[in-house]
Amino acid sequence: MGGQGTDQFLMEMSRLSGEAIPGALEMERGRVVDAIADSMAYLHGKKFAIYGDPDMLIGLIGFLFELGAEPTHIMATNGTKKWGKRVQKILDGHPCGEDCTVYQGKDLWHMRSLLFTEPVDFLIGNTYGKALEKDTGTPLIRLGFPIMDRHHHHRFPTWGYQGGLNVLVKILDKVLDELDREAMKTGISFDAIR
Repeated sequence: MGGQGTDQFLMEMSRLSGEAIPGALEMERGRVVDAIADSMAYLHGKKFAIYGDPDMLIGLIGFLFELGAEPTHIMATNGTKKWGKRVQKILDGHPCGEDCTVYQGKDLWHMRSLLFTEPVDFLIGNTYGKALEKDTGTPLIRLGFPIMDRHHHHRFPTWGYQGGLNVLVKILDKVLDELDREAMKTGISFDAIR
């Protein structure tokens, strides 16, 4: 997921196959790198609680770091101890990983408690986070499986360069929605162009 994750995947595929990476993918990479650079000011330092499939979370952690964001609470109900150690190693290897915590074998009730006791800016996960958004006021960005309360989310990839761009747009749209919501209260910075 994201630019760096896709880079690593493609370089390994190229190494294994002996084939060069196609030029079309280099163009896709350029678009996602440009989008990340344009969006970083809105995302840098934002704290996220994320939950879902263990493999998806590993990619999402790397992508959030790439965006300058902090995956503060990371939870996989079906995550194993081995997975937790792998995630902790990723967190330990990044300067923004210091205040991030991984939870394996915990459920969304535990996440609810975390959102009240250690609030974050945004929540990323599937439809079941809808109740957490309602209870805690933490804005939900729908990503993962299942997404049952929105249509056509399954049609957009989340991995590869284009998938990274799709995920970035979902995250950024919610961040800008929240900026607009706050601006409506004060009348300050309710801008048409961001």
